[in-house]
Amino acid sequence: MAHRVCPYWLGFLLVNPFRRLMHDPEKIMCPFVEKGMTVLDIGPGMGFFTLPLAEMVGPGGRVFAVDVQEKMLQSLKSRAGKARLADRIITRVCKPDSLDPGEFEGTVDFALVFAVVHETSDERAFFLDISRSLKPGARCLVAEPKGHVSIREFEQTLSAAGQAGLHLEGRQKINRCHAALLSKNPQTK
Repeated sequence: MAHRVCPYWLGFLLVNPFRRLMHDPEKIMCPFVEKGMTVLDIGPGMGFFTLPLAEMVGPGGRVFAVDVQEKMLQSLKSRAGKARLADRIITRVCKPDSLDPGEFEGTVDFALVFAVVHETSDERAFFLDISRSLKPGARCLVAEPKGHVSIREFEQTLSAAGQAGLHLEGRQKINRCHAALLSKNPQTK
């Protein structure tokens, strides 16, 4: 999955509190995440969305944070410990060409794919792994930065998701992003 991966040092900029002015995690995720859910955060970096997701799922929920960069996940674990959320967050290093769902296959209620798809080398394989991770009827929010991804490229991304069994529920409004809510067919295992 590591086609053009965000460098580690940029992770510090991405967790800057001022980013909330443009991308407020609670506001973006609130319509989709509830207490007790299992959430998959793909490419979480140092946890800008992961920590708020862990708050949202509460003590009975969990967040799988999957990234190709061990250093990003180490920083995320450190931040989660300081925020007293480490018990809700499970970090996994994935392979460059696979999320390797393993323990979370078929258990995920909601997946967040924020500014990650453009870093993958095989979008269809990437979305197949996401589809394998989701429960039937579960949802996936995909957002790609307009500065990196054209509308034509985003449409290709949605096509790859569709080929992997994820259906477009609707477009989402997220500042400076192309965004869409996808879902897995309730009859698909």
